[in-house]
Amino acid sequence: MSGLEPMHQRAPDPVKLLLIDDYEFIRVGVRTRCAELHGVPVNWLEADNLRDGMDLYRQHGDVDAVLLDLNLADCKGLQGLRQFMEAFPAAQVVVFSGTQDEFVIRQARALGARGYIRKNGAADDLAAALGALLPVDERVMLRRPGALSEVMFPHMPGSAVFDRIAELGPRHLEVLELVLSGCTNQEISAATSLSLGTVKNYVSSLLLALDVKSRSHLISLFR
Repeated sequence: MSGLEPMHQRAPDPVKLLLIDDYEFIRVGVRTRCAELHGVPVNWLEADNLRDGMDLYRQHGDVDAVLLDLNLADCKGLQGLRQFMEAFPAAQVVVFSGTQDEFVIRQARALGARGYIRKNGAADDLAAALGALLPVDERVMLRRPGALSEVMFPHMPGSAVFDRIAELGPRHLEVLELVLSGCTNQEISAATSLSLGTVKNYVSSLLLALDVKSRSHLISLFR
């Protein structure tokens, strides 16, 4: 005996992920497939609606990342992501959605999502994508700044218009959604609590940013 006992490596600390999805069978499937990521155990927090998910995030100050469904009972579409990011701008949110709409994906990115995982992908792809959250060479906590990687977004060749949309801020995107829904400036003002003059300025800056001449031209790009 050399008198030297072998050193035991300390087990890696678990990462804490918050899953917000209104279907229990989906949550069970995700939890089962992703019990570990790169050998690091995962502690899951779960909610079936946006309000409870935001409460959980608020209660647990050490949530490493959020997997957020875009189609919840209490919040449909990108509005849920917008609300979450406005409440927790430092949150590392990954969108978990069934849609493959390029515009939605690019809006999610512009709103601050760090990744976008499609529900209809293979189950193993989900585990691999979530595994990309961890620095492979360090096997450390997700809370390391910058640990999430943009490679989690699907590759989209897109057009110059979509590239410019991805650079817009949350308020511009909100106004853009309402314009594309056919809302007048007065209706947008009522929906956003912005003054009519401010709405006109946002619409004008949208036309300029997207290099279109008119509101009808802007709408035609998405039909």
